[in-house]
Amino acid sequence: MNGQTGTVLHENVRHEIMRRVRAGEYAVGESLPSTAALAEEFAVSPITIKRALRDLQPAGILRSVPGLGTFVREQRRFVRDLDFSLTSHDDALRLGLTPTIRLLSLTQEKIQDPAFDALEPPDGLMLCVRKVISTDGTPIMYDTSYLPRSLSDEVVGEFGEKFISDALRAHGTQFTKTKLLIDAAPASEQAQQTFTIKNGYPTLRRLYRLSTTDKSFSVFGVTESPFDRLACVVELDARSKGSKSKR
Repeated sequence: MNGQTGTVLHENVRHEIMRRVRAGEYAVGESLPSTAALAEEFAVSPITIKRALRDLQPAGILRSVPGLGTFVREQRRFVRDLDFSLTSHDDALRLGLTPTIRLLSLTQEKIQDPAFDALEPPDGLMLCVRKVISTDGTPIMYDTSYLPRSLSDEVVGEFGEKFISDALRAHGTQFTKTKLLIDAAPASEQAQQTFTIKNGYPTLRRLYRLSTTDKSFSVFGVTESPFDRLACVVELDARSKGSKSKR
């Protein structure tokens, strides 16, 4: 097994298959190569291949059809433009929770996840803020935010005590619009550690872009939550555009 454990091999196979799906190398609706063919290509056992494929099914990436094979599922993502600044703090309050935050790290990184492409992120380095949002001592959200590096040290210094949106508002930032992309995806390595869940465990993932009155200043980010800890409720106006509200 090339000096690697079965667990590491299974994870490597899973990550590579997921990369191929996201890159379009395995198209939506297309059948993946057989287990035997994949086992030969990756130089692993058929059991390792089956385990990797099985992990990607609950995440909505693959589907198995008995007697036919494993296919790439259509990735349905919902992108909505909202006229208010929806944040993790707002989410928690709306659920009747008293949220607390734990700042994990402040780094400078690029946004590399291709899932962000729909939100049109910048290409350069950004300030990356990672934190855990908890209630009653139970972690409910793992949040990674990306902000312009031009922020003052005074504002950044408040991220350990305040939610990012609150800190920015306190220093005059005015949010104008939130764009959301909601999907299901395997938990990131950091989320696995935060929630004590296994590799491949699916999470409810929400990618966001918070626009401000300054067109050159936007906040990007992604929150991850296990499905058994948090759910989203979306309320839409079902009235037709031509209808008038009653007074």
